[in-house]
Amino acid sequence: MAHKPQIKIPATYMRGGTSKGVFFRLQDLPEAAQQPGAARDALLLRVIGSPDPYGKQIDGMGGATSSTSKSVILSKSSKPDHDVDYLFGQVSIDKAFVDWSGNCGNLSAAVGAFAISGGLVDPARIPQDGVAVVRVWQANIGKTIIAHVPMTNGEVQETGDFELDGVTFPAAEVQLEFMDPAAEEEGAGGSMFPTGQLVDDLEVPGVGTMKATMINAGIPTIFVNAEDIGYLGTELQDAINSDPKALARFELIRAHGALRMGLIKHIDDAATRQHTPKVAFVAKPAPYVSSSGKQVAATDVDLLVRAMSMGKLHHAMMGTAAVAIGTAAAIPGTLVNLAAGGGARDAVRFGHPSGTLRVGAEATQQNGEWSVTKAVMSRSARVLMEGWVRVPGDTF
Repeated sequence: MAHKPQIKIPATYMRGGTSKGVFFRLQDLPEAAQQPGAARDALLLRVIGSPDPYGKQIDGMGGATSSTSKSVILSKSSKPDHDVDYLFGQVSIDKAFVDWSGNCGNLSAAVGAFAISGGLVDPARIPQDGVAVVRVWQANIGKTIIAHVPMTNGEVQETGDFELDGVTFPAAEVQLEFMDPAAEEEGAGGSMFPTGQLVDDLEVPGVGTMKATMINAGIPTIFVNAEDIGYLGTELQDAINSDPKALARFELIRAHGALRMGLIKHIDDAATRQHTPKVAFVAKPAPYVSSSGKQVAATDVDLLVRAMSMGKLHHAMMGTAAVAIGTAAAIPGTLVNLAAGGGARDAVRFGHPSGTLRVGAEATQQNGEWSVTKAVMSRSARVLMEGWVRVPGDTF
């Protein structure tokens, strides 16, 4: 029996923030995969190495975690006053499923650099030295991200001394501005707080009723108090990820929160929407030792946050969830704001399993409705490898 040979597709493997992913220019994809649909999904699944019942993604570019099972497609922007359109696909590890329902805030840090190097940004907008301002249209959620990319001698400056907890080596700082980050999710009426409340009583059968702040900002996120679900907020990955009962409880919370937020119509629909919403638990500052062995003092942070991603506790913090944290922290009365001490604030530094992260947000209230003009944080990014990825010719 004859088998089709492999085909090769231009691609770049990049780290952005605390995530890694395979980046493509839309024009470089096979014609069948240049449009959304089954062919595109099948291609990305094969590139990343999913579905893998072993959970290792050995036969692909994925790293067997939610942070490393990612794909990005970029093209010159079709939107006025934007440089590049950015589409993010979260690839399931053990299922034949690509989730297009949200953004990846960490990989957003790599989008500007890839767009410049890939010829997707007008050369007239790129300084020889200094900072290139790349206007990104985030196509998954219909939002603008402004990336400030350092340039040296006409090339993207990737090396530097900016340190990011959760990333081993320093690199050049990339500042990101998430403009008007309140997500306009279907069913949520475009509201930052889809239930109309800063804090709700969320009833989860089999778990109980708990206070929850459910917010659409950066990515739909359900915040609960750590103590209400039996945690301290200082937990590292293994404390949660090695406990199947805990993971099942978090999935129940996520599913019922999604239903309450109007993101799904039936509780069973949560299984086909793995990337969103996120679930995070918050606590007041307390000392702990990070996953790298670094001591984090209570005085180093304003609050503690742990977040779930694709069914597991994240090793650091998703960039989009950091936007949600910064936004919620800026609004007095949310669980995030209360954990940080309450009151008005325009930035917080929170503790996560790998260390700390600072995020700022500008929130205003008009006619009883809260809005956020932008959230700001710094990440870093660099190219790890570039060339071609190969997949069997009968993949799609």
